[in-house]
Amino acid sequence: MSLQCGIVGLPNVGKSTLFNCLSNAKAQAANFPFCTIEPNVGVITVPDERLEKLSEIVKPIKVVPTTVEIVDIAGLVKGASKGEGLGNQFLGNIRNTDAIIHVLRCFDDDNVIHVDGKVDPVSDKEIIDTELQLKDLDTLKSRYNKALKDKDAKKEVELIERIKEALEQGKSARTVEFNEVEKEIVDTFQLLTSKPVLYVCNVDEAAVVNGNDHVKKVLEAIKNENAECIIISAAIESEIASLDSLEDQLDFLSSMGLKESGVSKLIKAAYKLLDLQTYFTAGVQEVRAWTIYRGYKAPQAAGVIHTDFEKGFIRAEVIHYNDFITLGSESACRDAGKLGVEGKEYIVQDGDVMHFRFNV
Repeated sequence: MSLQCGIVGLPNVGKSTLFNCLSNAKAQAANFPFCTIEPNVGVITVPDERLEKLSEIVKPIKVVPTTVEIVDIAGLVKGASKGEGLGNQFLGNIRNTDAIIHVLRCFDDDNVIHVDGKVDPVSDKEIIDTELQLKDLDTLKSRYNKALKDKDAKKEVELIERIKEALEQGKSARTVEFNEVEKEIVDTFQLLTSKPVLYVCNVDEAAVVNGNDHVKKVLEAIKNENAECIIISAAIESEIASLDSLEDQLDFLSSMGLKESGVSKLIKAAYKLLDLQTYFTAGVQEVRAWTIYRGYKAPQAAGVIHTDFEKGFIRAEVIHYNDFITLGSESACRDAGKLGVEGKEYIVQDGDVMHFRFNV
């Protein structure tokens, strides 16, 4: 499963600095707008202690963590929905992502210019929200006109009217509640404001533990938005990224009063936002983490490895992670009756260690 999150924000909020820390790609970071013109794509390795512990037991030839693609999308200005700045390109890049990581500047620094001349993260958020909402209204307008001519599209017309009303009130499509059937229809609209959003408040070192007044205002502004929010200091993340050893990184985090890096926090929040979980395959050739949506049944999980696994699914052999770690091997789990044989209706649990039987 290839997942992609787009980092967005006004120019000079710390997007590219954060992107450099998140991924093994290196975007140019400079103190002027439109530094990032083409979207830089980086790959984040998802940190997971369970993968390391399984590897210690199995001692495989290789270990393969799961990854998430991060796209650093060019800065946005007012009027993007009408093509101002890099508007159309920016909006097209967002459309291709699974989720939006919206970086908000929540630090004061006279040495870093702000595109509007003042630090106001709520106002910054509203600028981007407005541009995305205007673009969605354009998208719905053409869809609405077609649906009106189709007598079988009454439900679609009703849904468009509900979303349109919210957008015209300055609310994003994700604030509108839908049942499962409605959600399937709405997904076909490909609306930018229906994408899940993780707000990242980029603060200075002093505010990284408890936040500041800027963060409080952001939290108040998004309380009814069905979105996640975390606090990160891109400056701290940059320092962590420059340290070579894990021990040095952990010591540095501890000195800042932090238990984990912002990168780790962000990935966990993104997983929660997208309703994702991980299962593992473990053998002498490799121990590997696989990303799936929560609620996937065994054949769907098998299909993430290869479509043939799903088509020819027979059964899954499943060991719960804690049992594997406690008993120390697959054979010990089998002997203790902790290896379950599951069919097509089995709902995969986070951390399951799985082996699939299939026939093509």
